[in-house]
Amino acid sequence: MNKKTKRPTDINQLAKSIVEQATSETPENAPKHDAATISEVMREMGRRGGLKGGKARAESLSAKRRKEIAKKAAVKRWENKPTS
Repeated sequence: MNKKTKRPTDINQLAKSIVEQATSETPENAPKHDAATISEVMREMGRRGGLKGGKARAESLSAKRRKEIAKKAAVKRWENKPTS
């Protein structure tokens, strides 16, 4: 005999449970992945963004803005340089 589940009394929780039942997106039906697989996927996603990030940003900046950024970086480098 099927065990009947108790329905939530809160309207929002009830609506959520109805949608989950209708779309079969309940936690019991959710796919399970191990930590290694998740880590590998996230690493690949990060690498894709990292490979094109700086170049895409440089292309989107104007020459004036790139020059401002370069000057600011040079000033910061010289501020942190230890004196001998």
